[in-house]
Amino acid sequence: MARYIDAVCRLCRREGEKLFLKGTKCVSEKCTLAKRTNAPGQHGLSRQKLSNYGVQLREKQKVKRIYGVLEKQFRRYFMIASKSKGVTGKVLLQLLERRLDNTIFKLGIGLSRPQARQIVRHKFISVNSRIVNIPSFLVNKEDVIEIKAKEQPLKKLRENLEQAKDRTVPSWLEFDLTALKAKVLRLPEKDDIPVVIQEQLIVELYSK
Repeated sequence: MARYIDAVCRLCRREGEKLFLKGTKCVSEKCTLAKRTNAPGQHGLSRQKLSNYGVQLREKQKVKRIYGVLEKQFRRYFMIASKSKGVTGKVLLQLLERRLDNTIFKLGIGLSRPQARQIVRHKFISVNSRIVNIPSFLVNKEDVIEIKAKEQPLKKLRENLEQAKDRTVPSWLEFDLTALKAKVLRLPEKDDIPVVIQEQLIVELYSK
């Protein structure tokens, strides 16, 4: 499966804001964006005023990069959202939030979404007592998520949870740290996303 393998700090610099692509590392003083606020590349020092299309494109790119989704998959999510009941932009964000790798990140089991994706790929996670190794798997209301790792990887996952202990688990999830078991209480809403996202710009971009 195709994935982005270059330096992720360049992506934050391109968008001009922290996307927390390295998880807890992004809050340290060593964050590249804190030292170099200009965009990467030869012309990065001069940020030109964007057209309406440019603003819409940047918003789409930002959301894609936050969730680690490439264009083909992102467009598929948009098509599903546009055919679903409800506001297209909000349904799109809900689909992205419901991804299993994002859910594992929100629970603190993974310190970043790329790490959470790796945890899922290695078959350390079960949903409703069935091992799931597909990061794009969409969780539903009442789903039960459990850690099914053996001793050595389990130790690492517990270390992750300790590092993420100050992170607030979103209200749409319930997590029992003792049993290492989580439950999806409801589907996520836009208000559950801490990053400011203007989803209407993405809808306008794809509607052209």
